[in-house]
Amino acid sequence: MEDVTIGLEVHVQLNKLKTKLFCSCPLNYHDSPPNTHVCPVCLGMPGAMPVLNKEAVKAAIKVAMALNAKIQQTVVFDRKNYFYPDLPKGFQISQYDRPLAFGGYVIVDVDGVEKRIDLKRIHIEEDPGKLYYKGSITVAKYSLIDYNRSGAPLLEIVTEPVMKSPKEARAFLNKLRILLEYLDVFDPELEGAMRVDANVSIAGGGRVEIKNISSFKGVEKALNYEIMRQRNLIKMGRKIERETRHFDEAQSITVSLRSKEEEQDYRYFPEPDLVPINVEELMKEVGKLPELPEEKKERLKAQYGISENYAKVLVLDPKMSDYFEIVAKSVNAKIAATWVVDVLRGELNYRGWNFLKCFEKFPPEEFSKLLNYFLEEKITEKGVVEVLRTKLDQGGKVEEIVEKKRLFAIPKSEILNFCKEVIEENPKAVQDYYSGKKQAINFLVGQVMKKTKGRADPEETAKILSDLLK
Repeated sequence: MEDVTIGLEVHVQLNKLKTKLFCSCPLNYHDSPPNTHVCPVCLGMPGAMPVLNKEAVKAAIKVAMALNAKIQQTVVFDRKNYFYPDLPKGFQISQYDRPLAFGGYVIVDVDGVEKRIDLKRIHIEEDPGKLYYKGSITVAKYSLIDYNRSGAPLLEIVTEPVMKSPKEARAFLNKLRILLEYLDVFDPELEGAMRVDANVSIAGGGRVEIKNISSFKGVEKALNYEIMRQRNLIKMGRKIERETRHFDEAQSITVSLRSKEEEQDYRYFPEPDLVPINVEELMKEVGKLPELPEEKKERLKAQYGISENYAKVLVLDPKMSDYFEIVAKSVNAKIAATWVVDVLRGELNYRGWNFLKCFEKFPPEEFSKLLNYFLEEKITEKGVVEVLRTKLDQGGKVEEIVEKKRLFAIPKSEILNFCKEVIEENPKAVQDYYSGKKQAINFLVGQVMKKTKGRADPEETAKILSDLLK
C-alpha cells in the first residue's frame, strides 16, 4: 500500500496509579456507579485548583525512556480549548510546544520483516469524561455523561506518519502494549486503558482522522474500511476532504462527525495554575528501567538454552515469561518452554484467559509437578493434557486428578503383555502388517490403548508391537 500514509495517536491511561492527574480522587472507578469518583477539581468547578500528581510524571518518564525518546529538561502544561459535553471545564489540561518528550521509535516485526516506527512526541494530559449514547452515536437521541474518568492521567504517544498498512499499525500497537506491561504503568484489561485516534490519507487526498477506537482489531478494521472508502472516492473523481470520523464497531464502518480541526482552533496557551516542571530531578527518582522484552529474550536464550522462537513468544507477556521461569527451576527448561508455549498457552487462549489468571487457576509449582510426573513416566503425554484441562476447568490438586481419573501410566512390562494379547486376538491385522500394510500397526496400537483405557504411551506401544512382530 505504497500510496497509503498512516499515523497514530495512542492514548494510554496510567491506571496503575492511585489518584487522578490533578486531584486526589481515586482511580479505581471502573466498577463504581457513575459520577461517584469526582470532586470540584476534576469537575472543573470555579476556583478549584489543580495539583500535579508527581507519580504520573514519573510513570510517563519511564515510558519515554523505554521508547528511546528525547526527554525535555523542563515541561509546561497548556490549556487546550474546545467545547464538548465530556469536558466540564471547557478546556483540557494538556501539553503543546513543550511536551514531555520528542522523537523516539519502536521496532516492529511485520511478516518477518523488521520496520522502525518513528515517534513524533509524547505528552501528558488529563482524560475527559465518558459519553454513553442511547444507541449508535449517529442515531442516538441523547447521551449520558459519566465524569468518573474525568481527570485520569493520560499519556499521548504520537507517531510520525510512516506506516503503510493497517497490519503495520496493529503490529505497532501490539509492541507498544507489551512494552507498557513490562513497565507496569497500565492495566490493559481495564476499559479505556488504551484508545487510538488513527490518521490516514491516500496520495493526493486530505488527511482523515478516525477518533477513539478502543481495540487493536478495531484499528485494523477501521483503517481497512477507510482506505477502501477513500479509494472508491478517488475512482469516482471526488475529492477527499479533511475531516474527523467515528468508527462504528457494530457495522465496521466509519461515519463523518465534523470537519478536521486545525491546531490554532484549540487556542493553546500555558496553564496559569501549574508551574513549569523540572524533569531532571524526577528522572533521577525513576532510576533504571526494568528488564524490557528484547533484553529478556536474550537472557532467556542464554540462561536456559531455549530457541529464539520460544524466547520470542515467551516475552510477549511478562506474566508468561515469569511463569516459565518458575517452572524451569524444577523442570528441564527446554521441556518447560515447549509445554508452556505450545500447550498451556493454547489452552488459555481457548478459554480467553491470560497468564495472570493462570497463576490463580494453575500455579506454576503445580504445573512443574505435573511435568515431572510426565518426565518420570508416571503419566503419558495424553494424561498431562487431560490433567491440565481438568485443573483449568474444575480445579483440584494434580495428584488427586491423576488418581481419580486413573491416569498413572502402565509399566512397560504390562504394556508388553497387552501387546501380546492384541497380536493373538487380531490375526487379520497382523497378516495385513506382514503384507506390507504398515498402517495396520496403528489399529493394533488402538486396541492396546482401548485395553489400557488410554494409559499406555502410544509411541512406546507402537515400538513394542513393532519389535514383537519382527
